[in-house]
Amino acid sequence: MKHVFPLIPLFPLLGVLLNGLLGIRYFSKRWVHSIAVAAVAASFVASVAGFLAVRAAGGAALITSLFTWIPADWLMLGNHQSGTLFAIDFSLRFDPLTAVMTLVVTGVGLLIHIYSIGYMAEDSSTARYFTYLNLFTFAMLVLVMGGNLAVMFIGWEGVGLCSYLLIGFWFTRDAAANAGKKAFITNRVGDFGFLLGTGLLIATLGTVDFAAIERAIGAGLLPHGLATAAALLLFLGATGKSAQIPLYTWLPDAMEGPTPVSSLIHAATMVTGGVYMVARMNVLFSFSGTALTVVAVVGALTAVYAASMGFVQTDIKRVLAYSTISQIGYMFVGLGVGAFAAGIFHLMTHAFFKSLLFLAAGSVIHALSGEQDMTRMGGLRKHIPWTYRVFLVGALAIAGVPGLSGFFSKDEILTSAFASGHYFVWALGLCGAGMTAFYMFRLIFLTFFGAERLTPGARHHLHESPKVMIVPLQVLAGLAIAGGWVGLPKVLGGGNWFGRFLAPVTGHHEAAVAPAQELMLMALSVGVALAGIALAYLVYLRWQGRPARWLAGKFSAGTRILQNKYYVDDLYNILVVGGTKLTGLFLGHFDRKVVDGAVNGAAWAGRQISRASIAVDTHVVDGSVNGLGRLNQACGRGLRRLQTGTIYTYALGVVIGLVVLVSLVWTFKE
Repeated sequence: MKHVFPLIPLFPLLGVLLNGLLGIRYFSKRWVHSIAVAAVAASFVASVAGFLAVRAAGGAALITSLFTWIPADWLMLGNHQSGTLFAIDFSLRFDPLTAVMTLVVTGVGLLIHIYSIGYMAEDSSTARYFTYLNLFTFAMLVLVMGGNLAVMFIGWEGVGLCSYLLIGFWFTRDAAANAGKKAFITNRVGDFGFLLGTGLLIATLGTVDFAAIERAIGAGLLPHGLATAAALLLFLGATGKSAQIPLYTWLPDAMEGPTPVSSLIHAATMVTGGVYMVARMNVLFSFSGTALTVVAVVGALTAVYAASMGFVQTDIKRVLAYSTISQIGYMFVGLGVGAFAAGIFHLMTHAFFKSLLFLAAGSVIHALSGEQDMTRMGGLRKHIPWTYRVFLVGALAIAGVPGLSGFFSKDEILTSAFASGHYFVWALGLCGAGMTAFYMFRLIFLTFFGAERLTPGARHHLHESPKVMIVPLQVLAGLAIAGGWVGLPKVLGGGNWFGRFLAPVTGHHEAAVAPAQELMLMALSVGVALAGIALAYLVYLRWQGRPARWLAGKFSAGTRILQNKYYVDDLYNILVVGGTKLTGLFLGHFDRKVVDGAVNGAAWAGRQISRASIAVDTHVVDGSVNGLGRLNQACGRGLRRLQTGTIYTYALGVVIGLVVLVSLVWTFKE
């Protein structure tokens, strides 16, 4: 298997080459679909084989170096007292954590590729779309399979590029083009932190290899302060990629892309890249301690903060976008309290139910011919029954209803937070659970229940989605129901197989609480979730939204704050965008008045000197030469008159000359 697992990212790359170079011009849509789906399917099969091999090996990592990327050279370390040979290999690593991530990327990605065949059937740029999807899959696999931070960063930047391409896929729409640019630029801010953290580790330890970094930390070669600085810089990169405070603002706008893109990139895979990176670097973050606390607090605050904005959104995809930001916050809570396996467990279950929710939302939009406003929906469950059923499963899973996948993973995170003494983080997480249940069932009731509020055009085209879209939804619904049972806790009769499988990478972690206390915490979490569902039922179904409208009128200022997303985008526009524009205007003015002024002044002075030089040359130098010439000409004309050719004149001249000469001699003699 050591020489086979590098094939996992190769298959999507082949799909990119075939569809990107040939499909756009020569292949039919059916061939494009077949190539793209077959590439991801082959990658999924290879991922399953890799998973089985790692499981059989007891969790031992498989590592292979494909080639030397940066040749060895002598590097002086930060203390200037020692050095080391520094080189970077393009190496791939496959261990239990990689196995989970590759199964999620390729498994969920395969279902989304199949769904896209139906969703994008009428689009004229099918080959370009599936080329981008395959390219994203390749980049994400490089990210999770990289054997060192440098290779990971290639995939990290690759998924950022694909995000830009896919968000702005319909680039003729200004909103889509702007959203793509916003995502790309915001991620670059976080990526700068990633690069600085990597550079700090290179300067201190002389390596970017994961195993070597772990050994160096174990040997005490990394000072605690530098470890905290490197971990926080890497986490800055994670906040950009995974849309956490303060770099989350790009994700809601990313909903301008096709809905399958939202499902694949902005729910199941790319946005979990930051979570994966922190889990991969768990030894560094654990050694710091302070960095883990920051991760937990930022995750908890983001979970509640993003959930609050889900209360007032009317765009069905934007509700899910803020839900994604919130749920990733829970993943960081799990990592931050030291329950790394629990954070990855929620990453996996979230991939199931959030992909399901996004694709089901796409089915709703498809049924309504592009309508996304929930206030123009209602009563859809009888028109699109399969979409309603799978959507309900996803909503129950994310709300944490017992028996579904979200219940097991979210409960493990909250229990771990409480057991580790992070009571503030636990309280925020518990509050976020109730908020999640409320806004998700607000979505359910506004979309599928109550009176129909459809526009005439949407009602005329209302229809259930085709099987090529429904079947992937049914598979994801099954995973959303059963996917959490691999992490069944001991208190419920299980052994948390998922945590034990990841233990060779993340370490063994069990919540240090008594079974009775764990059951009490579990019951409290379920009670909060059920209360959120019940409240949504009363407000939006029983009382038909009247309490919500009353609250909106009574607390209009608070409603405006939520509707305007706490004015964070406006603040960024003023401080960052506006500041950048002002800086640009100042620099432009400085360039015109100072830099260009100096250049233009020098040019003017040069012109004046040139004019003076020309004047001197014309009137002095040339004047002197020309004056001598004219003098010679005048003398010549005068002398020419004396040459008459008459002998008498010449004789007279001789006589006159003799007279003058004799007179002079006689005068001077006396």
